Amino acid sequence: MSAPRFYCPPPLPAGATCELPPAAAHHASRVLRLRTGDAVQIFDGLGHALDAKIYAIKGKHVVLHELQTCMDGSESPLRIVLAQALSGSEKMDWVMQKATELGVAEIQPVQTQRSVARLSESRAEKRSAHWHGIVIAASEQCGRNVLPQVHAPLELGAWLEQARERPGSKFILLPDGAATLQRQPRPPECATLLIGPEGGFGESEMQHAQQMGFVPIRLGARTLRTETAALAGIAVLQTLWGDFN
Repeated sequence: MSAPRFYCPPPLPAGATCELPPAAAHHASRVLRLRTGDAVQIFDGLGHALDAKIYAIKGKHVVLHELQTCMDGSESPLRIVLAQALSGSEKMDWVMQKATELGVAEIQPVQTQRSVARLSESRAEKRSAHWHGIVIAASEQCGRNVLPQVHAPLELGAWLEQARERPGSKFILLPDGAATLQRQPRPPECATLLIGPEGGFGESEMQHAQQMGFVPIRLGARTLRTETAALAGIAVLQTLWGDFN
């Protein structure tokens, strides 16, 4: 059984002992009921991690010692950027969690014409903070030492203009897409995947994306829900060119 893992904001400690951050300390002592001598791992979200043991638990404080650097081998060789149309909160949370587990490097929420969710600036900030917490928890669970970067939500049109100059391959998933991922050339290190909302993209949005270099791709003969399409697309990318092979 692997040791429990806890995110610690960088930089990681360089001394002989360190304390877990308050939230991680509460989870370790009150939820997992860890005890003195138990092995744990801490990571900074930038690719660095330390194996350690619990030295002492004093109230809300958990002190670690025997810190040792451990190697990270959990990142995919293919950098995947997921541009996900905003959907209901539970669906977005689920996509954030599972996309992290599947190895995406960046997640860009986008506001589309048919997005069910509409976020004001203040709500967008709160949701971004919430999503950051989700990818932390997912990274702790799945063994990643690099946190996916979750960007602030953008209008689709504005993001597409930015994506024009993005390096690598760009794909938009459409039920009637003319091509399949299996027939595409291997992406040069990076692949961007654009997923529509519950009601699908508008005609002008599909045209704009293709003008910006996005190749229309289909996944099988069935119309997938937005959250299913995202994870299926990521899995195919990882199988063809990432670390699923």
